Amino acid sequence: MPRTPGICYLLVLVAGLAAPSIALAQAPSTEPNAAEPKAVQDNSAEPKSAGESSKKSKPSLIPVFSLDRPLLESPVVDDPLFGSVGAETLNSLVARLEKARDDDQVKAVLVLVGQGSLGAGQIEEVRRALQDIRDAGKPVYAHADSLSFSKLALLSAASRVSVAPVGDLFITGLYGSQPHIRGLLDKIHVTPDFITCGEYKSAGEMFMRSEPSPEAERMYDWLFDSLFDNSVGMIAEGREKTREEVRQWIDHGLYSAEKAAELGIIDAAEYRADLVKQIKLQHGEKLKFDKRYGKKSTGQIDFSNPFAMFKIWAEILRGPAKPSDKTAVALIYVDGAIIPGKPEPSPFGSSGMAYSDPIRRALDKAAEDDSVKAVVLRVNSPGGSAVASEIILQATRRVAAKKPILVSMGDVAGSGGYYVSCGAETIFADAGTVTASIGVVAGKLATEEMWNSIGITWHPIARGKNSGMLQSRQIFTDEQRDNLQCWMDEVYEVFKGHVVAIRGERLTKPIDEIAGGRVFTGRQALELGLVDRIGTLDDAIKAAAKRAEIDEYEVRVIPRPKNFIEVLMSDMTGAGDDDQRIQLGAGLSQTSFLWQAVAPVLGRLEPQQTESLRRMLVQLEILQQERLSLTMPEITVGY
Repeated sequence: MPRTPGICYLLVLVAGLAAPSIALAQAPSTEPNAAEPKAVQDNSAEPKSAGESSKKSKPSLIPVFSLDRPLLESPVVDDPLFGSVGAETLNSLVARLEKARDDDQVKAVLVLVGQGSLGAGQIEEVRRALQDIRDAGKPVYAHADSLSFSKLALLSAASRVSVAPVGDLFITGLYGSQPHIRGLLDKIHVTPDFITCGEYKSAGEMFMRSEPSPEAERMYDWLFDSLFDNSVGMIAEGREKTREEVRQWIDHGLYSAEKAAELGIIDAAEYRADLVKQIKLQHGEKLKFDKRYGKKSTGQIDFSNPFAMFKIWAEILRGPAKPSDKTAVALIYVDGAIIPGKPEPSPFGSSGMAYSDPIRRALDKAAEDDSVKAVVLRVNSPGGSAVASEIILQATRRVAAKKPILVSMGDVAGSGGYYVSCGAETIFADAGTVTASIGVVAGKLATEEMWNSIGITWHPIARGKNSGMLQSRQIFTDEQRDNLQCWMDEVYEVFKGHVVAIRGERLTKPIDEIAGGRVFTGRQALELGLVDRIGTLDDAIKAAAKRAEIDEYEVRVIPRPKNFIEVLMSDMTGAGDDDQRIQLGAGLSQTSFLWQAVAPVLGRLEPQQTESLRRMLVQLEILQQERLSLTMPEITVGY
């Protein structure tokens, strides 16, 4: 198909307009950051002759890992046009830590903790990688300007933990909250009408109630007990203290760095430059501190050159590299709310959505590719569409008929997230993964009274006894509610049937004592037979390779991450589409115009609560489209 000149001109214009900001992202200054000691920079760049370099051995390495931004689950490509440069996935970070563990040139590792937040599962997986480095006989040094409960749990695996003398420790424990908007709905005269399958299926309570039901409250108690105990255990093990001592630290909660060092919560109150001096004393002055250790080198684009934009266009026209034919374990992500269909092309990605169409195609591709010997499905999702979940589950079964497929659960894999997982022969979860929530919720918000209160009336024109059943004008009639409940019960029985048929004798209790919307941690799910092993994504990949009886292999992400221009061109040409594609609706808007206006302000005040409300709106839109959802109750967990 001939290239459209207009597209080229558009890209040139966009690149030209974006050049000032891109230059900052692509060509960072070579000067050390004023906020960081120069010693942490690459100090091996002294000029040497070629002869001197060849005679001397390579300098000892100290990789520097900065945890100053959220870790992604599914990968993205560096996109200089739209600012996604430098984003890193959990799998990438763990792989770099493993490389440091096995690299003889690496003498120790330095971890710098900033403001980035990690989920419970991510904390466990990164902590495990740090512990493996220590077990290999290499010190792990960790430094932060301040520490929270979760970051202390993470860094407790380090050999030495220090905090800046002006810093503080807020290790106040585990705190969670749930949104309940019934009071708001009452004020604006909107009536919620939600039905569930299972007394613990509390996802609809945020609309129906102003506080959790007694069943939901019991569930959150056992859930938080497990999450809290897991974090206390990590800190106690790492700091070589008893659980009771750690709980006493938490009950006091607030410490200066100096007081924390005195109590043994950390090892020292020191500035980063002082820690660097200590590292040099231990390992010698001639060290190279490498902040890009294990990262692939990327070409620099000089955007001060007006012709640089044509280099970008040339790279796009060249197209993707030839697909690898090496023996591989495929890694496929289900990351975010599960949605039917496929996303619309956007420079900002799919905003944390797991669309069934690309996931289904990825699984089918992995099943048919002879170079792929096993598949790992990484699930980090609170669920969503029942139809989309079934599509993905059936695709996993097609894989299982040909080759091993294992699941690795991330921070959350509940309801639809568990639905898509249960077909795997082995399920790995982190101890702090939030999972299960086997149940169904359906309903709507009835808005007739709201419109009446502001003087707007809507006159219905209907043909068919139940033609307005799914409309938002009024709540369900008794007959409609009975019909809806029967439909939901069918979906619920299918869900339970999948779990029983696949998990079989591994379940330690009858399904009705495990389902009903009950939510568990990974460790609790292991005891119930809902998962098979406590382990990381890396554990799942290695287990998949062992199951496939392969020793040498690459980990291949399917589908290959694409930048916005590639996605746009693919959509225009139809590349990648096929006859099996299922498209249910035009996609979700995700947020209203009003939400887009107020979210930035709310996000600065209450980031966790704002994100929770955003997820709630996404689930409302799924219900609006399908009227039935496999989703977990919305809850924020703060460490």
